[in-house]
Amino acid sequence: MWNIVWLLERISWVDGLDILIVALFFFMVFYAIKGTRAVPLVRGIMALLIFLALITRLVHLRAFSWLVERLLPAFLVGVPVLFQPELRRAFEQLGRNRWFWAAPRENEKLALMIANVVKAVSYMATNYVGALIVFERQTGLQEYVDTGVPIGAEVTFELLTSIFDPHVILHDGAVIIRNGRLTAAACVMPLTAAFLADRELGLRHRAAIGITEEGDAVAVVVSEERGKISLTHNGRIIRDIEAGRLESILRTFLMPEAERAPGLLRRLGRRILKPHRQAGEEMPV
Repeated sequence: MWNIVWLLERISWVDGLDILIVALFFFMVFYAIKGTRAVPLVRGIMALLIFLALITRLVHLRAFSWLVERLLPAFLVGVPVLFQPELRRAFEQLGRNRWFWAAPRENEKLALMIANVVKAVSYMATNYVGALIVFERQTGLQEYVDTGVPIGAEVTFELLTSIFDPHVILHDGAVIIRNGRLTAAACVMPLTAAFLADRELGLRHRAAIGITEEGDAVAVVVSEERGKISLTHNGRIIRDIEAGRLESILRTFLMPEAERAPGLLRRLGRRILKPHRQAGEEMPV
């Protein structure tokens, strides 16, 4: 206790501010890579750094310490290359000032985006036009965005139906929606390697399942042959969804309230998926 009191007496407000800034920096770094493929890489780097620190401090190895000192600058230069997608996303979020947006405004924009998507896929299903729409969530999809054509526009009914028109070159591929905006079109998605018993599931459905196996993305598929709407998440598919139920599911997955309340999300997800499991519509892959 006396040691703690002695330490607190010698910490000034400048030291406290210094500690707070360092803690905030690490929080922002970990928040930027949360839910991405960089998490295992960060764990490996942290384990390596701790191991090197212990070796060089506990055992006096002059040659090894000299090698670590020479390689450390090169390692620090290589870190931005390894984490380029995560750093880019973090700077994009900072540039858009997402932390300072009002929640109601964000909710209104997302609700309008979801309504436009539902309207567009309903129209395309009625007219037997195939489509694949992928929603990016916490796991970044930049590597798949790079395979397509950059768009960077608001999600509208007219834009979606124009992109997936069979006479337009962009229709062959997936559309990726990030932060409520249509980021890219004609993107190449990974195909699932799982066995699909249903022969009616074509390449679009395989691509939709495959991209949701890679992370927490949500994908909406319109079958060109059957004119039906399906949704995939976490490697599972829900088939033949009506427009009203599709909008409810998308709101559950994409609205910020559900993102900040995992327990509520699970309860809403079970409530939405339960009728499909009873009817045999949801298919584990």
